[in-house]
Amino acid sequence: MERWLALELASTIRHDGDGGVADDLATVEGTTHWIHEQRDLLAHQIPAGELVADENLRLGIIELRQAVRALFARAVSPAPPSPADAHRLMTADQAMAHLNTAAARELVAPQIDWPAGGAPTARLTSVENDPYVRLVAALARAAIDFLSGPQCTRLRSCTAPRCVRYFVKSHGRQEWCKPSCGNRARAARHYRRQRTPVDGGSAPS
Repeated sequence: MERWLALELASTIRHDGDGGVADDLATVEGTTHWIHEQRDLLAHQIPAGELVADENLRLGIIELRQAVRALFARAVSPAPPSPADAHRLMTADQAMAHLNTAAARELVAPQIDWPAGGAPTARLTSVENDPYVRLVAALARAAIDFLSGPQCTRLRSCTAPRCVRYFVKSHGRQEWCKPSCGNRARAARHYRRQRTPVDGGSAPS
């Protein structure tokens, strides 16, 4: 299954399996663990597997997540956004400004490679020494790439009971982020039908 760094960041707010909402970035330790889990997506930008978060980095990633989730809410509109933070989203203008500022903090320079007997190629190389700055900038660029790419048109907010995830719709009939959410949504619909009075009668007790 394809993974997107921006979606992974947004998904650090999730259903806790017990009727509430969990935050994978609630602690420095949790943030470090999450960064290490993204090392494959960050492999060409920063050695994420070696990073250990501190409180400033944790707060910086959380602020970036707030911007990403605000723009995800805009992307799925007029459908409802994730209920986890729908009541306290920053404005779209604030979110875009935050992403752009974070992405611009890392300076990159073009570098040329031209092996003997081969063709010249160009690559962008960071000139930023602070790994924390590089990480936040990489997350911001990933969000910009996601929101400006074709997958953004397939972004959805899962409507299953208690789910707070965003997901990328992979086929035309997909309604939920994962099969377990589909099962829960169908069960809830069945329960509502059973509780709805028919022809003026009373609901079953």
